[in-house]
Amino acid sequence: MRAFLRRPIVRRFFMIGAAMAALEVMTGPPGSTEAPTAGFAGSFTQPSPFFGLFSTVRWVVFLFLAVVIWAIVTLWSIQGAAIKRSVTTVTAVPRAATQRKSVRRGLGVVLLIVALILPHVITDPFWQAAMVEQIAVYVLLAMGLNVVVGFAGLLDLGFVAFYAIGAYTTAWVTGALPTPPLFGVDLNPFFAIPIAIAIAMLSGVLLGAPTLRLRGDYLAIVTLGFGEIITIFANNLYGITGGSQGTGVIPHPSIDLGPLHYVWGLTPVPYYYLTIVFVVIFLIAFSLLEHSRVGRAWTAIREDEVAAESVGINPLKYKVMAFAIGASTAGFAGVVTASQSNNIFPSSFTLFFSINILVLVIFGGMGSIAGVVLGAVLIQTVSMYLLHSPPAGYQSADLYIYLGALLILMMIFRPVGVLPSRRRKREIGLAESGEGHMDEVLTGDTP
Repeated sequence: MRAFLRRPIVRRFFMIGAAMAALEVMTGPPGSTEAPTAGFAGSFTQPSPFFGLFSTVRWVVFLFLAVVIWAIVTLWSIQGAAIKRSVTTVTAVPRAATQRKSVRRGLGVVLLIVALILPHVITDPFWQAAMVEQIAVYVLLAMGLNVVVGFAGLLDLGFVAFYAIGAYTTAWVTGALPTPPLFGVDLNPFFAIPIAIAIAMLSGVLLGAPTLRLRGDYLAIVTLGFGEIITIFANNLYGITGGSQGTGVIPHPSIDLGPLHYVWGLTPVPYYYLTIVFVVIFLIAFSLLEHSRVGRAWTAIREDEVAAESVGINPLKYKVMAFAIGASTAGFAGVVTASQSNNIFPSSFTLFFSINILVLVIFGGMGSIAGVVLGAVLIQTVSMYLLHSPPAGYQSADLYIYLGALLILMMIFRPVGVLPSRRRKREIGLAESGEGHMDEVLTGDTP
């Protein structure tokens, strides 16, 4: 019996079964002070549909999933090399095609056309609002954080601060705060766009200049503190930000040019198109930056800051630039959120927001512009689907459990991300082969 339990295939089954049991308890019903064990027992015995086929109890569903996962892992352990060879053979042609610039540009145009016609295909009000508030805005934020984390290798845990600064700047210049607006005149939210972007970038400089001499975990702690400071200020400065009661009414953007009169209003579709325009602008700008002298300097700093400095690159200068440029997308995202929702509250800008954006960047592929866009679209779409049509047993409070598990799986099985950049993939490949240091690749830290 002991020899049987020591067999790898048996131990694998029990390990997967234990993991599924833990997941079953975490996603089960909550307990109570009157019945403290009710949640634990209900996690296994609560009625649940078996994928819409028939009714059963939860432990049967999770046991079935454990068996399926065990079978897939066992098959991979036996035939993994052959499967990899087959996948490489099948994907060789499309991979070679995507190396050509003309093909990539054509694919980008097709995707842009799909994005433009999407609101006319998806007419559900929930999904139209989600396309702006939870997908397009998050794409912008992920692109900005990718400049900091992916290009320059700086771990930023307070990126939500720049988003909040953009939103409150919009409220300020439109006269929705207790503080008098700029020049004493309530401006159109369109004029808030350059002002919010400029103030967000200036905040990135003010944060970066005194702190970016730090590296690794120390820098992460400083950025985390900056995000918390901005949130606490917004929550407590009633005479400036409105405090926890939020801002006043923020007007919608409007155009008044001769015969042209248009107000964005509450309908999400116009905001979607406005956001798409700026997504394209930032995509082009960041792509040009990535392959410019600045982008190469960021890459050098990320790979080895000491070596970069030894060849004449000023690390502080380019780190500050990364923070400022990355903050620009967050500033614009704040304008979109503030002008669409009509008012903002400090409770919207918490640490979980920054962590969520970081998950999108890691999942899509740090340093890959296309990767972070894909990661933001995939994760946010799935998150909104779980919110709109939750499956049996799913609770919205469990979302970050799944995101954490997803990060763990990505770090184990695909640390380069879903759609990695060639540079990042090469760096991690060299680190895995013993050339370089993995901590440098992931956090930009150097020994």
